[in-house]
Amino acid sequence: MTRREVVAGGAAVAAAGLTGAAKARPTGSGTDLLVDYDAVGLAALVAKREVSPTELLEAAISKAEALNPRFNFMAQRHYDRARKAIADGLPKGAFTGVPWLLKDLNTHIAGELSEGGSRFYKGNRAPVTSELVRRIERAGFVVFGKTTTPEFGLTGTTENKLTGDTRNPWNPAHIAGGSSGGAAAAVAAGVLPAAHATDGGGSIRIPASCCGLFGMKPSRGRIPMGPPRTEGWGGMSAHHAVSWSVRDNAAIMDATHGVEAGSRYGVQAPAEGFLAQVGKHPGKLRIAVMVESPSGSPVDPECRAAALEAAKLCESLGHHVEVAQPKWDTAAIGMASFVLIGSSIAADIADRAKATGIVPGPDVLEPITLGFIEVGKSFSGMDFARANNTLQALALNVAQFMERFDVILAPTLAAPPLPLGRINLTPDCDFQQWGQRAAVFSPFTQMANMTGQPSMSVPLAQSSGGLPIGVMFTGRFGDEATLYRLAGQLERAAPWRDRRPSV
Repeated sequence: MTRREVVAGGAAVAAAGLTGAAKARPTGSGTDLLVDYDAVGLAALVAKREVSPTELLEAAISKAEALNPRFNFMAQRHYDRARKAIADGLPKGAFTGVPWLLKDLNTHIAGELSEGGSRFYKGNRAPVTSELVRRIERAGFVVFGKTTTPEFGLTGTTENKLTGDTRNPWNPAHIAGGSSGGAAAAVAAGVLPAAHATDGGGSIRIPASCCGLFGMKPSRGRIPMGPPRTEGWGGMSAHHAVSWSVRDNAAIMDATHGVEAGSRYGVQAPAEGFLAQVGKHPGKLRIAVMVESPSGSPVDPECRAAALEAAKLCESLGHHVEVAQPKWDTAAIGMASFVLIGSSIAADIADRAKATGIVPGPDVLEPITLGFIEVGKSFSGMDFARANNTLQALALNVAQFMERFDVILAPTLAAPPLPLGRINLTPDCDFQQWGQRAAVFSPFTQMANMTGQPSMSVPLAQSSGGLPIGVMFTGRFGDEATLYRLAGQLERAAPWRDRRPSV
């Protein structure tokens, strides 16, 4: 058997010890390195010359082309650019030779398409390369495309009129989540072990939960977001990754974190790095369990049960677990985030319309976006300032609550992955109804975006229908280290490595 046949083989083999050293390389006809190994493990194989970057790239491209018609996760293809990067010589980094996908939202490669899931930006080419992309490529990753997103990342499901509906590899009739649904679908389908994702209201954690992956939203200022700007939606948005393994997620953060030029935010990192945290014992953590929706909306019994079972698991691991949750004015903070997002969207659309002459309307923009534009134009500068003040007050409130706790545990979502078409606006559903649908599905994730705290979704459960259910853990601002230590402990105690969709 040739090495190419080994790389491109079919079904996964059983694997253990993902958080430790890479396994001995399998040689049977049923092996698939992109499934059997995480990104750290693939990089180790490349470093030992047991597989080449070209073999991994071509295997990933082959799988993407084979599976994309079923799940629709590819927005852009950069195959020739990736091949040229390998031919020119890759940098020596932690992930040299490992394939990578970027999300097609506010993450740019100079001269390449950057459309943000919108017909309004169709054909738009980026004038600059994002600092995050530079760091990803310096780490040795081989970027071979971009993944799908809803228009401007505005919804919890990746459905749009530019690229179509992205479907969940666990059940194609259901959503892959949003707005990083394309990234999560590609990873869950086995195209690659980890991929870039962003989170402005839950958009890393929602698709991680829907697709059975690990997803970390980092602290505000942890990962670079520019140029051309170094924050999004008033500081609520953040970039990082979805992955199968905890150690991949931590090692990617090691490769990409740090203040960028011009940033107004910065946050201290552990001296020994994030990957070093994964194998450490977290100590006895004080964990607040929050299973009631902040808005009082219903929580599916299976999602509630998943969180309570996770709490029992944490207690069995020696942690102190207590039912408690911070209190806030849900309507006030909801309106504050609405002001920041609506104002930002309205301004961006007006600026592009002025620069291009394209007239905003239903032929180039989704109904949800048009709704945001309409209300966004009605807000004043004082509204924006008051909204910012409201979210700063929330951050202080939650920080004071977390003087008693190290971590808040909650369901990631209030329901298992929904059928396609349930969230996005339809002709018989007005903008307010859409907002209610979205808020009821994802009432827990937005808090961490508003406060800037790190928050992770861990794939600890499944529904009776066989769909993934994530459990969310939120830490103090700047304390990803504690979350990675806890995640590593949970991964060892209740491994999800072999719980994958059959594709």
